Amino acid sequence: MIWDNQFAISIIPTLLRGLVTTVQITLLGTALAAVLGLVVAILRYLRIPVLSQVLTFGVLFVRGTPLLVQAYFAFFVLPNFGISFSALVTGVLVIGINYSAYLAEVYRAGIESVAKGQWEAATALNLPRARVWFRIVLPQAFRTVVPMLGNYLIMMFKDSAVLSAITVIELMATAQRIGISEFRYLEPFTIAAILYFLVSYPSSLIVNRLEARLATQQ
Repeated sequence: MIWDNQFAISIIPTLLRGLVTTVQITLLGTALAAVLGLVVAILRYLRIPVLSQVLTFGVLFVRGTPLLVQAYFAFFVLPNFGISFSALVTGVLVIGINYSAYLAEVYRAGIESVAKGQWEAATALNLPRARVWFRIVLPQAFRTVVPMLGNYLIMMFKDSAVLSAITVIELMATAQRIGISEFRYLEPFTIAAILYFLVSYPSSLIVNRLEARLATQQ
């Protein structure tokens, strides 16, 4: 198969629309994963009986099963129980919940990195529990976990290609559709790979620079 410049140029706008959807999924999924992961981390840290064990099992289960299986289950099995969403919403929920399991561990490490003396000082001052978390613990924990959050965001951007399996029309699915309809796969998949790289590589440089800056401030 020979590279066709005219065909390659003609499909770029369509692939860029797929890229926009991929970025939207990544941002929404990251927001969901960041909030849900933080809630899970705090609840597990508080060691509430039963709930802590349930959350720990949930984190282990999500981390121990493939994202593709979770996507298939959510899109094809849950509708049998009356739970159904559009492909895009299902994709965001699946990838957000999947990554929340990983971010919960990142948050947990950040929370545990806060010196015990700070907890003891807050207790001695009789500060309200919510104030201790939001004014003392979480700001310090975030400083530790921000670089890891950035790395997981980049991983989520690339893993979103899995959602093409449940008919989410993101960048990978767009390339597949062009290949099937035009019987040409070289150009769409090559351009898709370049677009993934053009987003993920600069993002990784930004994360590395942020990590270095935070390291110098500590």
